Amino acid sequence: MYNLQLLTILEKVMGKSYQLKNGENAFFCPFCHHHKKKLQVNFKTQKWHCWVCNKGGYKIGILLRKINAPSHLIKEVLQLLNDYISYETDQKETIHDVSLPKEYKPLYLKSEDPIYKNAIHYLKKRRIGPKEILRYSIGYCINGIYSNRVIIPSYDEDGKLNYFIARDIFPNSRFKYKNPPMSKDTVVFELFINWNEPIVLVEGSFDAIAVRKNVIPLLGKFPSKSLVKKLVTKKVKKVYVALDTDAKKDAAKLVKFLMDSGIEAYLLSMKEKDPSELGFEEFWNRIKQTEQSTFSDIIKGKLYG
Repeated sequence: MYNLQLLTILEKVMGKSYQLKNGENAFFCPFCHHHKKKLQVNFKTQKWHCWVCNKGGYKIGILLRKINAPSHLIKEVLQLLNDYISYETDQKETIHDVSLPKEYKPLYLKSEDPIYKNAIHYLKKRRIGPKEILRYSIGYCINGIYSNRVIIPSYDEDGKLNYFIARDIFPNSRFKYKNPPMSKDTVVFELFINWNEPIVLVEGSFDAIAVRKNVIPLLGKFPSKSLVKKLVTKKVKKVYVALDTDAKKDAAKLVKFLMDSGIEAYLLSMKEKDPSELGFEEFWNRIKQTEQSTFSDIIKGKLYG
């Protein structure tokens, strides 16, 4: 049933196919336009390859994107693949409705409480002032499981809370970050994103706040499934990767992944500083100086960082 649904969608875009003995289907190649059906698609592994022009890849969604298939069909394929993967692996993830801690207090409301003053002092050291506090609705908690932490909410494109970051404001903390009881499979700060413009990917929330414009923190070294889906379905054309200085090889892998997905990728040389240390002006000057990454850049990055 799953294969039949995928086949039906592909044939809407690429025309009729015929089934091969190995379980794959052969289509006319939309890249080299060979007179015979030489592009083979394996619905189980998602691998596709043309035996004439050698075009190929490992994701059916990327194939559809490369041939400019209608966005609603790409979304349909991605949803179908996600449902199939979830079924095959029998992954049962507990769903949590995220909400801010009941002890959350906004930092734009002044207070004489020592925790408030320590939170303001901590954020000043991170180059975060009143404008950023107001824009991101940054708050703090005096007590509860998130006590002595600044709280940075994240909202989706509809303005609904989809995550929050809780950072300890005191040095030498054993647990700098305490995540809410939910999956990280989301798009942090999506409310501020214009998918028609170049996207900047950074590692942490403080990096994103420093960069300011069209930036998404990964909360790690690699994008979530939800973010990957957005990049593909929104047909993002250009992405800048600016991971921390200790993640150079991870950044190179991410750039390769984006290039394989048909996206123009730019790997920023962060040298000795992270985005939050560079600050807004210096970071965007570095963006202007960065050229599109090549396969050679990726190999060097993977080998030497």
